[in-house]
Amino acid sequence: MIYDSIKDIIKPYSEKKIFISLLMGFVAGLPLLLTITLLQAWLTDLDVSKSTIGLFALIGLPYSLKFLWAPLFDRYIISKLGRRRGWLLLAQVLLIISIFFLGQSNPLINLYNVAILSLAVTFFSASQDIVIDAYRREILSENQQTIGASAYVLGYRFGALAAGAGGLILADIYTYSFVYSLMSFIMLIGVLTTVLSEEPNVSIKPNTLRESIVDPFKEFFTRYSKEQLALNKYIPYLILFFVLMYKVGDTMAHSLSTNFYLEIGFTKTEIGTVVKFFGLGATLLGAFIGGALSLKIGLYKSLIYFGVFQLIATIGFTVLYYVGNNMMILISVITLENLAAGMGYTAYLAFIAHMTSKEFTATQFALMTALMSLPRTFLSGTSGFLVELLNWDMYFIFCSLIAIPALLILKRIKFIIKDE
Repeated sequence: MIYDSIKDIIKPYSEKKIFISLLMGFVAGLPLLLTITLLQAWLTDLDVSKSTIGLFALIGLPYSLKFLWAPLFDRYIISKLGRRRGWLLLAQVLLIISIFFLGQSNPLINLYNVAILSLAVTFFSASQDIVIDAYRREILSENQQTIGASAYVLGYRFGALAAGAGGLILADIYTYSFVYSLMSFIMLIGVLTTVLSEEPNVSIKPNTLRESIVDPFKEFFTRYSKEQLALNKYIPYLILFFVLMYKVGDTMAHSLSTNFYLEIGFTKTEIGTVVKFFGLGATLLGAFIGGALSLKIGLYKSLIYFGVFQLIATIGFTVLYYVGNNMMILISVITLENLAAGMGYTAYLAFIAHMTSKEFTATQFALMTALMSLPRTFLSGTSGFLVELLNWDMYFIFCSLIAIPALLILKRIKFIIKDE
């Protein structure tokens, strides 16, 4: 009986399209950590100030502005691979080149050059994300979106592990140049997946560049205006504000986490083995549970429950600050935080997928995920200053409470979420 239940839960993940979503999640998660966790450790080793390291979060600007060039991916077909795979292959090749050359730079000689190369990595990584999100939305049916999001998060966390934990451990043994070169080689997994996967069968496409730029926004902002309810004209703005705020606390808490762990006495190897590896199991379990629970209790309840869980888990960092260098407390805090993050992100991506139209997938998905990255880019860019102003304990409490508005907004837009 238990075996059959487990089999029923695992079965959807064995489908080819879901497995492709997992692999694409992997190559999406790896570049992000190269310009956050690994780069942060690199600069910390070279005694770069916290405020400067915090400002390096601004290289994530392409993740917040990617909706500006996303219409190009909806409009044009650049190769025989098709609209999605053609753009995806180009972005992946340029991303691999950028990662390699970032590793060959030297922050002590030219920090500006490091910033430019890091910006190139985030630009091509954001471009890859645009196409992956559109591909996943179009290749999966409506009732596969939650499982697809869950598989994507699982793969994303594996990619984060490779760049974060793997990168930190290797950086204690080899040079950062070697580590970045190795990561660029690992990204070839994405190229192979793109070449071997199928192109989505979507016949509705914009006929002109103007249509691909204007119509996605027009469709989204007028979608609910047909119904004569006073609140409906504000629904698109409430949706966007929810997308902006739902993961803001979790994102800000992570923005200087590596620096935080190092400051309270943990070594890079301890961070890599205990924080990242132990946290990985909790994250993968969270993504898996998030997908299964969302199917069972519905998307709305999942977003509420997982959001509250994220809020509580973030406060754990404050507990860790007061306790200090204590391995058991570290494990407990990281387990809860990663479990909550995995569950929340799965429901979050499923919500975004449901809010996009297949006619303008790349642009609308890019708009919402760009909003999702704004806290990581702008608010995280000031995180170093906030820590210096508030200290670590109050900073993490602030990160916890700042996500509350999203839960209040969700209750107002509950009726637009069509639970399966």
